[in-house]
Amino acid sequence: MTSDAEIITLAVVQALLGYTSETRWIRRLRTDTDLRAMFPRVPGQSGYNKRVHSLTAAMTWVCAALRRGSRVHDDTVWLVDSTPIECARSRPTVMRSALAGWAEYG
Repeated sequence: MTSDAEIITLAVVQALLGYTSETRWIRRLRTDTDLRAMFPRVPGQSGYNKRVHSLTAAMTWVCAALRRGSRVHDDTVWLVDSTPIECARSRPTVMRSALAGWAEYG
C-alpha cells in the first residue's frame, strides 16, 4: 500500500508538473519508468482520488507550516499564477483599454 507521505508527494509532483487530470497523471505514473521506480505501488485513479481528498487536512497543515517557516508573508511583492483567461481579444477592444500601449495584444 502507498503511504500517506507518498500520496502527498505524488499530489505535489502532479501539481508541479501541471497535471490537472488525475486520469492522465495516473497514466503517466504507470508508464514513466523513472516515476514507476520511485513509486512502484501507485493506486488506481479512484483510489488515488479518495486518498488525496482524505489527506486534504494534512496537505493544508503542511502548506501552513511551510508558509510560517518562510518570509513570504512579509514580502511586499507576491507572484500569483493562475490559468490564463482570454479577454479583450478584438483589436478595437484592446485599443480602447486603459492598458493600451502597456499590455500586449493577442
